[in-house]
Parts: sequence; C-alpha cells; structure tokens
Amino acid sequence: MSPSTKPLKIIECPRDAMQGLKDFIPTEVKANYINLLLKAGFDTLDFGSFVSPKAIPQMRDTAEVLSRLDLANNPTKLLAIVANSRGAEDAAAFSEIDYLGYPFSISETFQLRNTNATIHESLDRVKQIQDICLLKNKQLVLYISMGFGNPYGDPWNAEIVKTWVEQLQAMSINIFQLSDTIGVATPQSIRYIFSELISAYPALEIGAHFHTVPALWQEKIEAAYQSGCRRFDGAIKGYGGCPMAKDDLTGNMPTENMIAYFHEAGEQTGINLEILLRALAKAQEVFPAH
Repeated sequence: MSPSTKPLKIIECPRDAMQGLKDFIPTEVKANYINLLLKAGFDTLDFGSFVSPKAIPQMRDTAEVLSRLDLANNPTKLLAIVANSRGAEDAAAFSEIDYLGYPFSISETFQLRNTNATIHESLDRVKQIQDICLLKNKQLVLYISMGFGNPYGDPWNAEIVKTWVEQLQAMSINIFQLSDTIGVATPQSIRYIFSELISAYPALEIGAHFHTVPALWQEKIEAAYQSGCRRFDGAIKGYGGCPMAKDDLTGNMPTENMIAYFHEAGEQTGINLEILLRALAKAQEVFPAH
C-alpha cells in the first residue's frame, strides 16, 4: 500500500487515444463514447484539444463534441490540451472545461517537433497560458514530456527534471504529469524521480502519464504508486500513444489494467465497473482498426 493519504485520481484520455488516427472519427461517435466515459466515475477526462487542425485534424471538432456532452450533475472534470495562448484562449472560453493541459518538453528536439517552439519559447507560452488560466478560473496541468529520457541524445537526468519542476511551480502551477513519452521509463528511474519530487514538493500533484508495451505496464504503475504517486493517466485498451515511439507495441497505459491493480491493492477508485465494461466494448467500435 502507498503511504500517501491523498485521494487516488484516475484520468481517462480518449483524446490521446484518438488524436493520431488518420481516419476521422465522426463527431457523434466521439461524443457518444465520451458521454459513456462520463458515467464511469473517472476523476478527469482528457477529452479533446484546441490546437491547429492542420497539426491534429482528428481534434478539429473538439468544441462541437463538447456541446454534445451531458455534464449535468457530473463530478468528472474535463481537460483540454493546448499548444499556445491562442488555443488556451479558445479553451478557456468554455465554462465546462476545468483544466488546460500543456506539453512542456525537457527535450529541446521534441519541444520543437511537438509545439514548434524551443524550450525557452515554450516557457514564455507557459507563462501566457497560466495567466489565462488564472484569469478564467482554470487550472493548468503541465506535462513534463520526455520526462524519463528521449531518443535524440538531448541531455536528460533526474536533476534536469527537478530543475524544471522547481522553476515552473514558482508560477503557481500545482499539477505536473511526468510523461514517459516513448515508453523508456524503468522501475528504477520511476521510483527515483517520483520519490525525489514528491518529497521535495509535497503540496504539488505529481502524476504519471506512462506509455508502455503490454508486458511492462504493471511494473511502471507499481513503481510510481509505491513511491507515492496518486494521479495516473490511462486510455482504455492502451489505445494511442506517441507516434515517435520506436516500438509499434508502445501505447498508452491501459486503464482497465490500472483499475484492476488498484482494486487488488485495496484502493477505492470510484470507478463503476459495469460502465467500464461497456466502455471497453464501445471502444472496439470507436477504434475498429485496432
């Protein structure tokens, strides 16, 4: 059991599962799937993004999807990904959205690839997005992309991760998701980084966004959980993941596996298992090529 008494938060990420698909998923299909997920009891749904439709055409209908969601009396929060202040302004205009997520890479190469900005330029974007969040009563979730290494030869170690969290939390950012963007995190690196950061910044939410091959999912979740992590991203059936991962089997962390692990550990996840089973079946319709 984890020694932490903070509540366990499971974030389902249909946006991450969908965004890389070439065939456009009809808006009604997206909305129906997300409406089902809203009934399951997740803390948060990473449901869409406000980014250039040229960059991510699959997400061009996020505002329309949002208009079709049944949010009445639903405690699940909504998170939308943004890549710059323009996207943040667009997302923040919707009262239904609670969180704006921004991918801040500590790999210079990946930051340029992902958001067409250097780390220095990205830092300015974070400041602008955080200002918008504070003005519009949203919370910024900062993803530390390439948080466990990168394939480009850019410098990486745990001290670099800590340095960036130190600098960014000074902007009153309270939620960080350490992202294993290409699935290279080991139990050793996970334990070390989470133990160091959680002890250094007990007031912050420091979560895990793991990508994994099917055989290694449990050791990653276990390492983070036993090191005090209480916030976990996943995607049903592990759909999606980073297209830059070297291994085609590397996908998102399967949500259903995480939930089974936490139940076995004696955690109260708040997830309605009947709805989860329905969502697992529905996912096969939404992602028919998988």
